[in-house]
Amino acid sequence: MSSPARTPRLRQTAATAPASGPGRTPDGVVAWGWYVDGRLQDCADLAEATAHAQQGHGFVWLGLHEPGDADMQTFAEQFDLHPLAIEDAVEGHTRSKVEQFGDTVFVVASTVAYVDHEGELTASSELVNTGQIMVFCGRHFVMTVRRGGHGHLGDLRRRVNTDPGLLAHGPTSVLYGVLDLVIDTYLEVVAAIEEDVDEVEEAVFSPDSRDDVNRTYRLKRELIEFKRAVVPLGAALQALATREELALPPESRAYFRELADHHVQAKESILSFDEVLTSILQFAQARASTVDNQDMRRLSAWVAMVAVPTLIAGVYGMNFTFMPELGWRFGYPMALALMVGSVLALLVYFKRKRWL
Repeated sequence: MSSPARTPRLRQTAATAPASGPGRTPDGVVAWGWYVDGRLQDCADLAEATAHAQQGHGFVWLGLHEPGDADMQTFAEQFDLHPLAIEDAVEGHTRSKVEQFGDTVFVVASTVAYVDHEGELTASSELVNTGQIMVFCGRHFVMTVRRGGHGHLGDLRRRVNTDPGLLAHGPTSVLYGVLDLVIDTYLEVVAAIEEDVDEVEEAVFSPDSRDDVNRTYRLKRELIEFKRAVVPLGAALQALATREELALPPESRAYFRELADHHVQAKESILSFDEVLTSILQFAQARASTVDNQDMRRLSAWVAMVAVPTLIAGVYGMNFTFMPELGWRFGYPMALALMVGSVLALLVYFKRKRWL
């Protein structure tokens, strides 16, 4: 099984299904092809190509985008698909997994797409959009079902159409190519989010920084969504690489182990980003608490400096017999000097304690 070269940052467009011949092409099918010995065959009728494949002449690759229940039931009858797998393909909203139904291996992989954003993140900003790709991999067919507006496989089709060696192991080669593309996309999104995390970290720890907890929180929220999409695929890849009961060529397991290694790289990066953002939030909280304490000490110091002269003036005002200047001409200057002296003494004390 030849391993497709890893090509980062693929930008793909969906291939259009060829015009139907004598047989009708279901509405959900966006692309299909019949391959013999890895080479795309010239055939305009999906039903005819499927019949040839089921007779042992190569395999068909069908690409569907959000098919309806009626279309999936048609394929269920043709390829003997399990009702539970059909339900997942129609309704979606399931975690990444791998299952086997008879001779068909059913794989679900979550897809992600980074959403470019300009300026500051807002409450409604999204950094990651998620979707799914489901792959039915049989002996003489492979069917890819996409849910969501991304995860296009057009570029992958063009690559295998020009290099028959990429399909040396039939439908399993398509399964590998799809999962390879999914993990490439994970790594692309990891690189983009790394830039966002670096920006937040630089903004928080710079000397003239201003706390932007909301931006950090929104980034962490999107990272959690990304992690939920990426992490479960690891168990599916390990199953493809190690479970001998799966109907896959034994020589393909080494390639799925390679994909598992790349998946670990993406997962570890995500976990690292999560720890960094958690540390940033904790630091911002601690710094906010420190600032609050400093403000409280500063306020307490000013209150004390106002309270002492007020106390002195109040005591003199309560005693008419010994009020300043009634019996001593220097009473008022003495009282004022005492007030000023006490304020200065408190000011020096609070300065030394760094409350002011």
